[in-house]
Amino acid sequence: MLAGMDLGGSKIEAILLADDGSELLRIRRPTPAGDYPATLHTIAALHGELETRAGKQLPLGLGTPGSRSPATGRMRNANSTCLNGQDLQNDLENLLQRPLRMANDADCFTLSEAVDGAGGDSTLVFGVIIGTGTGGGIAWKGRLLGGPNAVTGEWGHNPLPWPKPDEQPGPVCWCGKHGCIETFLSGPGLAAEHQRRTGQQLSGPKIVAAAKQGDEDANTTLSRYASRLARALASIINVLDPDVIVLGGGLSQIQTLYDEVPRLWREYVFSDVCSTRLLSPVHGDSSGVRGAAWLWR
Repeated sequence: MLAGMDLGGSKIEAILLADDGSELLRIRRPTPAGDYPATLHTIAALHGELETRAGKQLPLGLGTPGSRSPATGRMRNANSTCLNGQDLQNDLENLLQRPLRMANDADCFTLSEAVDGAGGDSTLVFGVIIGTGTGGGIAWKGRLLGGPNAVTGEWGHNPLPWPKPDEQPGPVCWCGKHGCIETFLSGPGLAAEHQRRTGQQLSGPKIVAAAKQGDEDANTTLSRYASRLARALASIINVLDPDVIVLGGGLSQIQTLYDEVPRLWREYVFSDVCSTRLLSPVHGDSSGVRGAAWLWR
């Protein structure tokens, strides 16, 4: 059996998987907002419940926002800011008295879909998160790829490729640069684009709903979004040549993207054909916690 946990900003989700991927137990608890010690103890309590159900001691796989710095071992770039600067791995291993494997939440999503999800029959899978932020991960033959800087798959902080005149220099990103892919393709980026063009303050889901009702402004916003996503993913295809790209996060539910984006990216992929498939996730919102468990696969 495998124990996994997804440490989110509003909830901590725990799962117990059998070796064949079947779900044996799932538990959720609210994340203690801004309270690092309470977060550690909530994780420990959830892990105890998993072990009680399993009837034995289990190592833990944990998906986190941000990532662990290879220089200091401490957390960085987490939107749950109480984690930043903390030695989360050592603190949890000392508390649990169990070994721990950690990965970024986008990596866990990618691993889940590569093992037994949309990319389960593929060699190279690129996983994409388009939600509050824009992250990604890479899996090769069902294993995560990583590098010395712990930024593998962080496509959201590259500049938008093949920018049009009205896309330069681009919005300011929280990282301090202009025109990062995340400023265009995240949920807040989509809403900001719509407001810049129309003056209307609408969330991503409301823009999608308006487009379905035939709203011309909303449809134009989504068309521009599809063009940007196509260009951004074409640059990934030109570097990695993945078999499959799997979309996750709230904006992955825009169904028109799965037809429109592959049609548009052909103009930018450096090949006479493009056989890469753009797919929705099999496990949906559960992929992150499942991928955390698969870290011990």
